Amino acid sequence: MEIHYKIIGILLIALSFVHLIFPKYFNWTEELSTLSLANRQIMYIHTFFIALVVFLIGLLCLTSSNELVSNSFGKKVAFGIGIFWLIRLFIQFFGYSPQLWKGKAFETVIHVVFSLFWTYLSVVFLASYWM
Repeated sequence: MEIHYKIIGILLIALSFVHLIFPKYFNWTEELSTLSLANRQIMYIHTFFIALVVFLIGLLCLTSSNELVSNSFGKKVAFGIGIFWLIRLFIQFFGYSPQLWKGKAFETVIHVVFSLFWTYLSVVFLASYWM
């Protein structure tokens, strides 16, 4: 199980850095220009904190994989993180409209890849709680 946490750690840290390209990739300068200053800043600040949490979970997986699988407190932390990713998996299907990806090759691939990734995270974190 520890090897899965190491893999997850690397992938989550990489994902956290992908957030750096969001403003340019999603054309936030233009897309968010009609929002109030508060709403525009919320988008940027929340994206930063999401990236930070993803980075820190990745770092936790890299540095504390043994603790996440071998002691009571680590298992409780893993369970909480597993619930977090399970909810994220749920949002992948019920929070985003299928119009965003259906019939679009690249977006469909991204949808499938992240659906599998959220599933992998959920299974590893939740399974270590019961092992």
